[in-house]
Amino acid sequence: MAISLQKGQKISLEKSNGSSLTNICVGVNWGAIEKKGFFGKKMVAVDLDASCAVFDANKKLLDIVYFGKLNSTGIQHSGDDLTGDTDGDDGLDNEVINVNLSQLPANAEQIVFVLNSFSGDDFKTIPFASIRLYEGTPSRVDSIHAVYDIANDPKFAGSVSMILGKLYKHNGNWKFSAIGETTSDKKLEQTIKTAESSYL
Repeated sequence: MAISLQKGQKISLEKSNGSSLTNICVGVNWGAIEKKGFFGKKMVAVDLDASCAVFDANKKLLDIVYFGKLNSTGIQHSGDDLTGDTDGDDGLDNEVINVNLSQLPANAEQIVFVLNSFSGDDFKTIPFASIRLYEGTPSRVDSIHAVYDIANDPKFAGSVSMILGKLYKHNGNWKFSAIGETTSDKKLEQTIKTAESSYL
C-alpha cells in the first residue's frame, strides 16, 4: 500500500517485507491549464522541468541532473516533457528521475528534487501536480512506495519554482522528506541555491 505523504513528512525507503529500496524512480506528473478563449475552453500545455541536485555531507554541490544533462553516477533522467497531461491524468509520470542508491558516489548524502516552470506558468494555475516514489521504469510502474500531491494552493500564486523533496542519508540508511515549498526563483541555478541554503 502506497504511503500518502503530507508536507514535512519523512519516510524510510523500506519495502513491506522490510528490505530496503535500492533502485527508485522519482516521478513528477502535472496537468495542462484550462483557459477560456473565444471558442470556449481550451487546454494549454505546461512545460515543467524536474531536476535534482546531489550534495555531500558538507552541503557541497556534487552534480545536477536536468533536461540538459540527463545522467550522473547512479542517476538517470527520462528526458524533457514539454506539455504535461493535456488530456487529463494518464496515470504515468511526465518526467522521471531514476536513482540507483547503490551506485551513487560514496560521498553523496542528499539529493534534492526541484520543479521549475520553463513556460513561466505559476503553480497556482496548474490543476494538479504530484511526485511519487516507485519501483519500475519511466514507462512501467511495478510498485508505488509513496505519493505526494502538491496542492493547487492559492499561496503558490506568482511562484514558478518549487522544492519538491529530498532523499537523504540518516545513520547509513536513505530516507525521503516531502518539502513542497515554492520559491521566488526563476532559474534552476537559483532554485538549487535556495535548496542549499534552506533545505539541507
